[in-house]
Amino acid sequence: MPSPKTRPSKPIAASRALRLGFIALNDAAPLIVAQEMGFFQRHGLRTVLSREVGWATIRDKIIYHELDASHALGAMVLSTTLGLSCPATPCVTGFVMNTSGNAITLSSELWDLGVRDASTMRDEIVRSRRERDYVFAVVFAHSAQHIQLCDWLASAGVNPQKDVRIVVVSPPQLFRNLVAHTIDGYCVGDPWNSLAVREQMGWCPATSLDLSPGHPEKVLMVRADFAERQAEEHLALVAALAEAAALCDEPAYRFELAHLLARPEYLNVPECVIASSLAGPFEDGRGRTIEGAAFVQFHRDGANDPTPAKATWLIEGLVRHQLLPPGVTIPPGLAAQTFRSDLYHQATGSFVGVDDSDRALRSGGSGR
Repeated sequence: MPSPKTRPSKPIAASRALRLGFIALNDAAPLIVAQEMGFFQRHGLRTVLSREVGWATIRDKIIYHELDASHALGAMVLSTTLGLSCPATPCVTGFVMNTSGNAITLSSELWDLGVRDASTMRDEIVRSRRERDYVFAVVFAHSAQHIQLCDWLASAGVNPQKDVRIVVVSPPQLFRNLVAHTIDGYCVGDPWNSLAVREQMGWCPATSLDLSPGHPEKVLMVRADFAERQAEEHLALVAALAEAAALCDEPAYRFELAHLLARPEYLNVPECVIASSLAGPFEDGRGRTIEGAAFVQFHRDGANDPTPAKATWLIEGLVRHQLLPPGVTIPPGLAAQTFRSDLYHQATGSFVGVDDSDRALRSGGSGR
């Protein structure tokens, strides 16, 4: 796969290295590869990566200028701009790091109880209503994972707001909570699904391919004032990440990528677990497998372009499941204001057009 067109490299005058945050997830790969392979440096940038403990920490550090940019949930750009559970801070993204890549993992105990899909999960919830509450976890209140979990439950007639409890747990803590039986399942990106399967503690009834193929997942999140005042550095970040994402999508590179991500300073998870959903096959724990190239897309099919359609998919999901606080309204133009396709194309010099991933979203890949 050829690398995307990028701006010519040249030194950028900067008083300090840019501090870039990430969470221990496979889809931080473009950021990590851009750092390790020298793409940031080639575009004239000095950068430092900072592994963070959770999405709320990343949000707050972006708000208070402790991070210049970060690997972030696409919906965080929207929620931070709206001021949901935080001071309203205009944020934008000029780059989508990946599409798809999530799965729902349920405890092995639920399999033993006869749960096989959303319908049998509903039957178990009804059967045990007087005995216990089922608790599921998502990584952030405003996230594609929350939307997907709610879509999956609602598809079988389960009311996500009333029939179960949904709590927020940071991605690296999900597997530990599943093992400790404090939660019954979760929705997250890898490697935390593959780890549960490998340790025979969980299984996956659904992935992004079942729920919403091609959905926007992680992005590069920056404050709007950073994108304006440090425009040259921001565009250089996007250009470098575009090159890195193209490399991450090369099938021949996926095993090397798993080796890189497994390092202690990055994911600190066994390489074979990371490779499951990168190089494949991704195993759901009950016999189904998915090719790694299908499980997560880092670059192909227009994945990196932050089109308003991608933001609209997130907005519609948040509204559909009442994940916005009462009284909050979505201002007109929020999608185009926050998901800046123009900045992506300015940075990469690529053709401006509706990409295949947007077509998928518009033609039924909404998980409804």
